Amino acid sequence: MTVSFLSGLLSLALLATDCSRTTPPATATPPTPPTQASAIPVAPALQVGAAQFGRYLPQLKGKHVGLVVNQTSRVGQAYLVDTLLSQGVGVKTIFAPEHGFRGEAADGATIKDGKDARSGLPVRSLYGATKKPTPEMLQDLDVLVFDIQDVGTRFYTFISTLHYVMEAAAEQGKEVVVLDRPNPNGWYVDGPMLDPALKSFVGLDPLPIVHGLTVGELAQMLNGEKWLAGGVQCKLTVVPVAGYTHATRYELPVRPSPNLPTAQSVALYPSLCLFEGTDVSVGRGTSTPFEILGSPKQPASRSFTFVPTPNAGSTDPPQKGQTCRGVNLRDAKVENFTLRYLLDFYQQSTAKDQFFNKNFERLAGTKELRQQIIAGKSEVEIRKSWEPGLSQYKQLRKKYLLYPES
Repeated sequence: MTVSFLSGLLSLALLATDCSRTTPPATATPPTPPTQASAIPVAPALQVGAAQFGRYLPQLKGKHVGLVVNQTSRVGQAYLVDTLLSQGVGVKTIFAPEHGFRGEAADGATIKDGKDARSGLPVRSLYGATKKPTPEMLQDLDVLVFDIQDVGTRFYTFISTLHYVMEAAAEQGKEVVVLDRPNPNGWYVDGPMLDPALKSFVGLDPLPIVHGLTVGELAQMLNGEKWLAGGVQCKLTVVPVAGYTHATRYELPVRPSPNLPTAQSVALYPSLCLFEGTDVSVGRGTSTPFEILGSPKQPASRSFTFVPTPNAGSTDPPQKGQTCRGVNLRDAKVENFTLRYLLDFYQQSTAKDQFFNKNFERLAGTKELRQQIIAGKSEVEIRKSWEPGLSQYKQLRKKYLLYPES
């Protein structure tokens, strides 16, 4: 797999998760498609929700529209905002999630209000001091359109943005239109359920780590289960993806994050993001993020090494300047979500008392997992503790599926 082209482009898109550090924004060039990490079957021709104009343009006609979008919000190579403006849609405001509208903010950077240079539209930040649209932000709008690529995990922050957008819309009597996109990890469900006591921006709703839903299906679940504050429900329209099933293996046409540049990194992300709550680097500050693992506190017997260095996508990477010893997973066979790497790195740590940090429980969504790992539990034993919550969730999920499982 070729990864050399990645250097210099990692300032694009959105950070893979809110395992955040506050850093200044960096300039960037337009994003490019992710590379193919392996010979995964590519889906037949699909039509994302945004491309099906006839199903939603009539609903936007004559209305004041707010767009919740980023660099993944495209029809072909064109940004959705530019396309809608060319169609005469009354777009009034752009809402920017974590890492900004055009995907130019660096790792963990606070997003500020501003103006989009290309369209001249005001951009309102939904990452920073304000994560939920305020009444003032929505007062002159009739409908909010949400079109952001998800990767199917509870801690990917754009589904938290979806939650807050729907909640604010319901409270202010505004419509929400979700333009659906495939989930590249959408063929399975796995991981511990979120403990409500650990709710945060990397986990707002009672979901497992791998939720197995598209954003459109999740939006229906948020409404249907009355998970928005006070049990409010918004007026919701979902434009489904044409030709998609949950068995479809989908290669993302635009990288969803600077630190998820390949199909391999997207597939490994559900398992490796938990390391953001440890002393182990996931490769931020290298050309292969979420494809390598390493720490200065791993034994010298690990022959693979790397040194995280500030770059456009991660200006202050964990273990910056330190030689990290670990493993190279660029060519590893990905077997869905697994604790194998986490258990291995803890067991081989030379400083187990320093292995976990304060973010681990937020990412795991449970206090039990850290305790189970320290106690030496096996993956099989740990997985047993996720029942019956995971089974109950799988049954609930069936109520909201828009696409067949196979």
